[in-house]
Amino acid sequence: MSEQVQQAPAGSATGTASENMIEAIGLSKFYGQFAATRDVTFSVPRGQVAAFLGPNGAGKSTTMKLLTGFLSPSEGQARVGGFDVSTHRIEASQKLGYLPENGPLYEEMTPLGFLKYVGGVRGMSSAELSNRLEFVMDKCDLSTVWKKPIRKLSRGFRQRVGMAQALLHDPDILILDEPTSGLDPNQNQSVRDLIRSLGKTKTILLSTHILQEVKAVCSRVILINQGSVVFDGPVDELGNSQEDMEERFHKLTHA
Repeated sequence: MSEQVQQAPAGSATGTASENMIEAIGLSKFYGQFAATRDVTFSVPRGQVAAFLGPNGAGKSTTMKLLTGFLSPSEGQARVGGFDVSTHRIEASQKLGYLPENGPLYEEMTPLGFLKYVGGVRGMSSAELSNRLEFVMDKCDLSTVWKKPIRKLSRGFRQRVGMAQALLHDPDILILDEPTSGLDPNQNQSVRDLIRSLGKTKTILLSTHILQEVKAVCSRVILINQGSVVFDGPVDELGNSQEDMEERFHKLTHA
């Protein structure tokens, strides 16, 4: 039931001319005989916040790593901002902010030091970096921990630091893998509010297995199970209530 997209020639770099900002085109990843993903196909248009939903081990993180270029597909193509991430990774990465589920945070650094390091790796100018540091500190509410070692921060603040690095270069596209995993209810709400705010100007693909989160911040659901897309549609088509969504989710993932 996945949304079909037209595959461009390999190496195509159409930039912002593409309406679809995130495209998975027949993505498969094999480890020997095991298929972590199989023929995953969907696209996310400009300005949409889409949930990438599925049980643990369904292939969500693998798909996100394929979309961001951290893994190479066995088959298929991943495109971000119109760029093939395999052949135009630098151009794609300039359009993309990625929050891994367990992001590489250097615990001996402060949030300020870590983000300066990330900005340097991305080649940001001093003036641009200074402006963006102030922006992400405010947007991610990091002022109280700005100069504390990351190792001393709570899980919630670490997630905010991870979100800040994803936002630092002002990307058009965000791919967020389990951004509220392990957070308490107050931290959950804070991160959801941030995602909702970002969704006004960004294209977002949000990986989660929390149905309440889907209802709160997303307009569309892409559901994956055992490496394949089994549902793709508006949130309301999955169910109008928490109970309806849980029942439909169970049916789709236990077929």
